[in-house]
Amino acid sequence: MDADIVRVEPVPGSPALIRAGQLLTDAAGMEAVSRWTAAAAEADGVFRIRLSPGVDVCDLTAMVRDRGHRASPNHILMGQPLFFGGPASRPFPAAPASAPLPPSPPDEDPVTVAVLDTCLTAHPWWEKSPWFLERRRELGEAPDADGDGVLDAQAGHGTFVAGLVLRSAPGARLHPLQVLDGHGVGDEAGLLRALARLRADPPQVLNLSFGCHTFDDRPSPLVEAALGGLAGTAVVACAGNTASDRPFWPAALPEVVAVGALDAAEEDRAPFSAYGPWVDACARGEWLTSTFLEYGAFRGYARWSGTSFAAAVVAGAVAAATRDVAPKEAVARVLDPRGTRKISDLGTAVPLPR
Repeated sequence: MDADIVRVEPVPGSPALIRAGQLLTDAAGMEAVSRWTAAAAEADGVFRIRLSPGVDVCDLTAMVRDRGHRASPNHILMGQPLFFGGPASRPFPAAPASAPLPPSPPDEDPVTVAVLDTCLTAHPWWEKSPWFLERRRELGEAPDADGDGVLDAQAGHGTFVAGLVLRSAPGARLHPLQVLDGHGVGDEAGLLRALARLRADPPQVLNLSFGCHTFDDRPSPLVEAALGGLAGTAVVACAGNTASDRPFWPAALPEVVAVGALDAAEEDRAPFSAYGPWVDACARGEWLTSTFLEYGAFRGYARWSGTSFAAAVVAGAVAAATRDVAPKEAVARVLDPRGTRKISDLGTAVPLPR
């Protein structure tokens, strides 16, 4: 993990990870913290401030918010496969799977699904698709970016997520953006930059298979505002592999579809999945098969577990429904418990396509 990542715990028993000494705020907040600022950089109206030594970023954030400004520590975001042991805490090689068949004739104006993740690599499922050919020079996932001779812990995460989205919505057009490295680590500043890039051409569906706990268990007002700026987009995010009901962000935002994981039988909560009244939907998250990298024993396919992948199943279902209705109405259809069942503390169960 990066040397500048630190654990903070202003509320005992509720830790969070942040970039040491970094505060994010808007222009008005920048003025409010100028006396504690050592350096600052601005992108799309968000200031990333490097604080003077000894300044407590959590205390300063609370003060700036009390003055009516948007501010947040630069929280660390993590991709969410299963980390803490079990049979599928890492990807395992899988046999090739047939690509889902796109609609015939193809949609003239396909639904766009933005996948913010580790990016993705060329794969037989999509290497001839127009959306991939348009961006192929900027896309790619390095299996061993740190050069230690071992597959990075979450290399292939974005490629795996992309396959699950297309399994449910084979006619969709993907818009991948990298916000996580090969170890599944990103930060709030990177997410805000990616969301700003989407504003010019908003997708109908946005998949966020990552998240974090915050220092005060409240949402970042900057992320909340950025997602609010994508008013016509259905946002789907994983609820986290925390096995707890502690809110996980941005999934726990009211306007975001928070997705927990079911076991391989699609009957009960997967033991690693977060849960609680803030979780809106669930889908199978154990031992899923999807697209992957070509590396070592992997031949383009893998099995993996995590709420990351349950979220991708639900995002694909929403994208498929968006072919006929507006994104927000598509969410209502997919989450309508009359069409399936509702599970306490996990929301509406969304079946995996057969």
